[in-house]
Amino acid sequence: MHIPAYVIMTGLLAQAFFSARIIFQWVLSERARRVVSPSVFWVLSLAGSFLLLAYGWMRSDFSIMLGQIIGYYVYIWNLQIKGVWAKLPKGWDKVVVGLLLAAPVLCMGALLIEQGVDQIVRQLFHNRDVPLWLLIFGSAGQVVFSLRFLYQWYYSAKRGRSILPAGFWVISLMGCLVILAYGCIRRDPILLLAQAPGMVVYSRNLYLCFKYGAEGDTDTRKRN
Repeated sequence: MHIPAYVIMTGLLAQAFFSARIIFQWVLSERARRVVSPSVFWVLSLAGSFLLLAYGWMRSDFSIMLGQIIGYYVYIWNLQIKGVWAKLPKGWDKVVVGLLLAAPVLCMGALLIEQGVDQIVRQLFHNRDVPLWLLIFGSAGQVVFSLRFLYQWYYSAKRGRSILPAGFWVISLMGCLVILAYGCIRRDPILLLAQAPGMVVYSRNLYLCFKYGAEGDTDTRKRN
């Protein structure tokens, strides 16, 4: 099946944003000698997630879109709690946030109407190239990856500030290990190249969390 160049470029650009967020967060954390949650991390995350949603829609791949939902809305919340939306011109903050909130619902709704529920279920659970056990295993890694942002949101919401706590990096490492194992079994070099650098960054951030604490986290400050 021929994939148009603009579709491929959309997917690659999304992954570029995700890679850039890790690099920026890592560099800024090393400079601060503690784990930080910079606005640029969440801006790049949202941009990458938005493009990946568009990529999933253009590829008619419901699973890609579904995997972005939790993180996408957590990114918006973090930008709100950090006051980024308030910096937009008066009135535009509500317009921009409203459009961003509606985007995943509109894309997934359009795909549901176009394909129908039966076809989407077959796409998700009846892939001839991937055994069911392997599909479940790989999906588990993606679920863990999504849940790390749900955990981050819950942890941060209780404290009223955006924090990337130690638990976030632990869950990231767990999800990354599962996806790496899945990539090895599937012999997928792209998946391996995408996840391998994350292992280094997640481990380093976890070390910084335990040694110096995370920015804005009074719990780790007390421990240290």
